[in-house]
Amino acid sequence: MKIKKLDIYIVRKFLGTFFYAISLLIVIVIVFDISEKIDDFFNNDAPLREILFDYYLNFIPYFVNLFSYLFTFIAVIFFTSKLAANSEIIAFLSSGVSFNRLLVPYIFSAVLLSVLSLYLNNFLIPRTNRTLVNFDLKYLKNPFSKSQMNIHMQIKPGTFIYLETFNHISGTGYKFSLEEFRNDRLVTKIMSERITWDSTANRWKLSDYYIRVMDGLNESLSAGKEMDTLLNMNPKDFLVTVDDIKSMNFWELRSFIDREKLKGSELIPTYEVEKHKRLADPFSTIVLTIIGVSLSSRKVRGGIGMHLGFGIALTFSFILFMQVSTVFATRGSLAPLIAVWIPNLIFSVIALILLKLAPK
Repeated sequence: MKIKKLDIYIVRKFLGTFFYAISLLIVIVIVFDISEKIDDFFNNDAPLREILFDYYLNFIPYFVNLFSYLFTFIAVIFFTSKLAANSEIIAFLSSGVSFNRLLVPYIFSAVLLSVLSLYLNNFLIPRTNRTLVNFDLKYLKNPFSKSQMNIHMQIKPGTFIYLETFNHISGTGYKFSLEEFRNDRLVTKIMSERITWDSTANRWKLSDYYIRVMDGLNESLSAGKEMDTLLNMNPKDFLVTVDDIKSMNFWELRSFIDREKLKGSELIPTYEVEKHKRLADPFSTIVLTIIGVSLSSRKVRGGIGMHLGFGIALTFSFILFMQVSTVFATRGSLAPLIAVWIPNLIFSVIALILLKLAPK
């Protein structure tokens, strides 16, 4: 299949409209963001160089990727409707170019944007997010939450710990317990009123502790005021935020999820949703491109306005559907893989139906 002037024309229009629209929106968002944060910048003496290069320069890739599939759809609707309104689509089809052949440069452009989104999602944005998070902690917000409550964690297979509260600033936890199981039977239980992290020795100190050891029908109980111990856990394990997840590339995120599964974290569905969204969002670009071409290639009385209105409504319904399905994954029992991919699958069916109904 030879590359024709028509292909170059459509690719140039597609990508040109997309990057022009997203650039305008980035400028508008940056202006509003500056007006909102300018007092924080001045109050915390943030240098102009760090504001421009550490904050806003690293903010752009995240924002481009966040709205990439939305603006891909708007770009397709906008320039294809214009082609249809000027009867250019009719001219293309009348010259012997089939509709499927006309779709090739659209798919090519969508694949390019999908690959770009895949790279941004999984590798570039996690790296830029680290700089953004450091800037936020330094100039915009408090780097630590004071405490965390009711921590349950598996620190190794068969060994579980519980903390009623843990203060990240002092490195101290209260109402600590450790239970070790062998063959589904409890063999050791340690309870302590207070546990403190010694950052110099990299070990934990138990205060007012009790140790109960069970060996069949035999049990032993010991107690003490203080005891140093090595445990397979670190204060950082108790404070994992969304910012931390978004600062991991794809491979780091997979390894992190495996470790959290071992610990028995309750946030596994949230982490799984983040992992699958990094692959599903780029695919949405291709699906929405096919829907956009199928909708806007027909010349209608309402023109561009009609296509844009219907297209934007369809896109926001896609976004709403995606948000609802992910809530069912994080708050309900729906599998994260299904929750993330089901909007793409349903809208892929819609895309095939609209493609069949498109003017040939």
